[in-house]
Amino acid sequence: MKGKQIGKILVDIGMTIVLLLLMAYELIGQAVHEWLGVGIFVLAVAHHVLNGRWSRSLLKGRYTALRVWQTALAGLVLLSMLGSMVSGVILSRQVFAFLPISGGRAFARNLHMISAYWGFVLMSLHLGFHWNMMMGMARKMTKGPSLARKWALRAAALLMAGYGASAFFRRQVGAYLLMTSHFVFFDYEEPLVFFLADYLAIMGLFVCIGHYVAEEIRFSGRRKLSE
Repeated sequence: MKGKQIGKILVDIGMTIVLLLLMAYELIGQAVHEWLGVGIFVLAVAHHVLNGRWSRSLLKGRYTALRVWQTALAGLVLLSMLGSMVSGVILSRQVFAFLPISGGRAFARNLHMISAYWGFVLMSLHLGFHWNMMMGMARKMTKGPSLARKWALRAAALLMAGYGASAFFRRQVGAYLLMTSHFVFFDYEEPLVFFLADYLAIMGLFVCIGHYVAEEIRFSGRRKLSE
């Protein structure tokens, strides 16, 4: 595997870990949360640089249905990240406390919340839309096709998606996405690992949704070509 490809994988893994930790902001402390926010910004820039070929080809080539969806999703991810970054700077009490910013904190708090939760969902869907590529790399590192491994992975994905759906409703993530609740509930006595496990499962749920939506779009495209 080439060095650039390894770099892409490491950056994506880093972004996933940091994103999960950012969702636990009340459990990890404000200072850590702010520095992790800076960290995911740096990783996002690295991700963009490593995938610069995709950005340079935006105005080139034919737009299939899948490409339209992937591009729209990437645009929404960018908007959610910008919303998180701008509101995070306004709300900062540690990293950017030196900036002469006054007022707008109530608006920034709402913007930060909706950007963070929609960003979490959209990034998970974005990962799902590119899951075929991840599976392709995984297949290259294994010794060959295995029916048992294929069905074991599908069963694991189904279990994670099922648990993720349960965690989605139990954690009231829908209320935060729709802003029907303006405050996020945290159980400060809950071990951090349990919180992260739930959000990892929710991420897995949306990765699965993104993957199978992308597969359906691909299938529909092939079916139209064959007609």
